[in-house]
Amino acid sequence: MGLSGDDFGGGTLTAVMKSKQIASAARAIAAARELGHLNDGGTLMVGGFGLCGIPEHLIAALRDTGVKNLTCISNNAGVDDFGLGLLLQTKQIKKMVSSYVGENAEFERQFLAGELEVEFNPQGTLAERIRAGGAGIPAFYTPTGVGTIVAEGKPVNEMTFKGRSRDYVMETGLWADLALVKAHTSDPFGNLTYRMTARNFNPEMATAASYVIAEVEHMVELGALDPDNVHTPGSYVDAVVVTTPEKRIEQRTVREG
Repeated sequence: MGLSGDDFGGGTLTAVMKSKQIASAARAIAAARELGHLNDGGTLMVGGFGLCGIPEHLIAALRDTGVKNLTCISNNAGVDDFGLGLLLQTKQIKKMVSSYVGENAEFERQFLAGELEVEFNPQGTLAERIRAGGAGIPAFYTPTGVGTIVAEGKPVNEMTFKGRSRDYVMETGLWADLALVKAHTSDPFGNLTYRMTARNFNPEMATAASYVIAEVEHMVELGALDPDNVHTPGSYVDAVVVTTPEKRIEQRTVREG
């Protein structure tokens, strides 16, 4: 950003800001790779809940790079032929840090065959691990998962909270090299707004990575967004791509007749 004017005490002060918009998903992914944020063996966060609020064009563009051995942090793994399922088809993911993966048969096959490492998390714990990473919190304690396989190999301590003593398991915050998020609207600076349930994990992931690319449906002029309605400040976002989403429905249920 550059400033011009006679001085800060008089005249007109004009701010010139370079737009973060990139022409295509492929070019945005290529830029992340050139800057060192996308490499074999890297850690990736991908927003979405089922197929709702997923950065589908960015996922496809990442697949086309051939980058492999990725650790992917995402609530789920899409379906066989869409979303993160595309990266599973090409075996570019070596480990999934997830909560729910029941809609992907290829995920199941790879896991049972020992081809894919999986770190399951209770859904609220996954959300908090991402939020904690973005807030600079390396670890926290929760009662969720104590006494189950979720707590195996993790520190468990008895603590008193709200007058009640119980066991809590320590969970670590999550951080990624690259986050791919989906929003509804952006301005050139990368201020983002999300729409309804498509918000899901996206705002937290936008704070928890070294480099963040946002896929959006609409671009508006700088200043058009009401500051009170901005969900993710543009200071978290490195690049923005405008796309037309397919918005595939994962499970369609209709009334008979």
